[in-house]
Amino acid sequence: MIEVKELSMRYGRKLAVDDLSFSVKPGLVTGFLGPNGAGKSTTMRAVLGLEVPAAGEALVDGKPYASLRRPMLTMGALLDAGAVHGGRSARAHLGCLARSNGIKARRTGVVLDQVGLTEVADRRIGEFSLGMRQRLGIAAALLGDPAVLMFDEPLNGLDPEGIRWIRDLLRSLAAEGRTVLLSSHLMNELAVTADHVVVIGRGRLVADTAMDALAAQFQRDVLVRTAYPDRLMETLRAHSATVTVEDGALLVRGLDATEIGELALRTGIALRELTPRNASLEEAFMELTEDSVEYAATKAAR
Repeated sequence: MIEVKELSMRYGRKLAVDDLSFSVKPGLVTGFLGPNGAGKSTTMRAVLGLEVPAAGEALVDGKPYASLRRPMLTMGALLDAGAVHGGRSARAHLGCLARSNGIKARRTGVVLDQVGLTEVADRRIGEFSLGMRQRLGIAAALLGDPAVLMFDEPLNGLDPEGIRWIRDLLRSLAAEGRTVLLSSHLMNELAVTADHVVVIGRGRLVADTAMDALAAQFQRDVLVRTAYPDRLMETLRAHSATVTVEDGALLVRGLDATEIGELALRTGIALRELTPRNASLEEAFMELTEDSVEYAATKAAR
């Protein structure tokens, strides 16, 4: 597991992370969300021991990452795909990392093949596109075959095929029982990749919940279609629901789909459609963090 316990981080007078606590559990892809400046990257750097906390601690499998003798065997991470020596080849870069952690040399070929870079393994990294560097960074994270993985914006620079590939990769790693923490601003991708979400704003915890629970928390309405809309509308309103009509369908607030279905059954009204409509992850995120946005542009005048 990754455990963040009452973590606080300061840069001069600025409190970047404020008494933050959460845990990232195995078997799940956990999305790590927050507006720009919320403290996500700072928190991830603290997990890797690259920042010294003002208070609290961040642990990997119960220990500070910096105390691990061969850390890449415990956790792999990608924070900055550009933090590589451009003059080295991809194979040489991974070879250096492998030797530093006592990893057998043949493992470099395995991860190069896993991320699709075998054919360019001997090219200089300086010639790589951003997407290729992201793949190399992911290969480095996988090099020690670790049980814990952490990625900061790994989708940047990837084409649609690459995004689909990493989505499938992360979900397969979690299915193997590994712990996966993923930070990204691509809400549509997180919505179909993450099982759990941790949301922070201005360095503080805003939400720590399962993706399904977050969707239910921000349910907009239930769309109902029936051949007898007037009768059903009367029944629903008698049970304190708010009902509007749109394109022949009833949009119901105040009752969930189960309650609506049971009322329709008791009154003998057949339903043609009963669809809960939840807010998207982006809409839920915007609502959760509306008071935590540090850099907000003004709306253009019309």
